[in-house]
Amino acid sequence: MEVILLQDTRLLGRRGEVVRVKPGYARNYLLPQGIALTKTRANLAFFEQQRKKIDAVHAKERDEAAAIAAQLASIKVVIAKRVGESETLYGSVTVAEVAEVLARKGVTVDKRKIDLGVTHGLKTLGDHKVAIDLHPEVVAEVTVSVVAAEEG
Repeated sequence: MEVILLQDTRLLGRRGEVVRVKPGYARNYLLPQGIALTKTRANLAFFEQQRKKIDAVHAKERDEAAAIAAQLASIKVVIAKRVGESETLYGSVTVAEVAEVLARKGVTVDKRKIDLGVTHGLKTLGDHKVAIDLHPEVVAEVTVSVVAAEEG
């Protein structure tokens, strides 16, 4: 099934592209979420007519994401975790914990946009660079410091 993307999608393509996807993916996710339109002559004409409005909304979202990225650049996240005798963590630091600390500092970020890398959690003490995908064109980076929790 061919669809017209209404917004940039990480694994599919850029806004305005016509891409081929499986019918169930289009019917159950892309179309109901407003991410794509079915490729028809009428929808192609509609998209071209609406392109300026869509571009303006896209630019506004990008500018808002850039403002949040600038705010995040000055924030250092410190998370205290219990450690064992050999300085290993009990458990790991998760995206939910990073999002919670950022929310307490006044920046609300969707936890699904926080990328801890392939590890699915920070498992060592020290400073870690964490990417936050705010927009397809804007990625912020935050330093997360994992420190040993005070006993007692």
